[in-house]
Amino acid sequence: MTADKSITRRGLVLILSSPSGAGKTTLTRNLIEKAELELRLSISVTTRPRRPSEIDGVHYHFIEKDQFVFQRDRGDLLEWAEVHGNFYGTPRKPVEQALAAGRDMVFDIDWQGTQQIVEKMRDDVVTVFILPPSMAELKARLVRRAEDAPEVIAQRLENARGEISRWALYDYVLVNEDLGVTFRDLEMILHSERLKRERRVGLSAFVDRLLAERC
Repeated sequence: MTADKSITRRGLVLILSSPSGAGKTTLTRNLIEKAELELRLSISVTTRPRRPSEIDGVHYHFIEKDQFVFQRDRGDLLEWAEVHGNFYGTPRKPVEQALAAGRDMVFDIDWQGTQQIVEKMRDDVVTVFILPPSMAELKARLVRRAEDAPEVIAQRLENARGEISRWALYDYVLVNEDLGVTFRDLEMILHSERLKRERRVGLSAFVDRLLAERC
């Protein structure tokens, strides 16, 4: 039996966090769209109403509040949060099934959700925080998006300071000055983490057979 066939790999969870406008959503989308990386995006459950442009099971799994509370209280969610009166969460079972099958998942969540997942499955998680090159550039990006009123942008910038202060909680920290460079750095992180000894199932048995060989 060759090493390639006898050594498999447990999947991992790659989590990207950043303040609004620093680039995590674009980077997450680029990771998903690069087919050879074979990354799957985690689909959250939510109690908020579905928008006309959204598809159930693609953008979110839309469920009732009592169903969400049941899942949360039973421990079926890896992380959850309440935002503007609506609940959001990550189902545990699909993630665990993917990792056991050697598939990797990517999450685009904030630092609070990240910490909840890390507490539950530290060995399976790789966390990356994306920083803007400067606060002035972050503001310029938010303005260029033309999605928010000036007062909303001001609030996002204030919130960003609180989020950035959590940078030391993450395994890796990247300064997103150039999107292409940051994306290549993410690819290198993913490749290195996939090769970690702890994730390579069957490696110990392979080494034992290797040492037992007599030439």
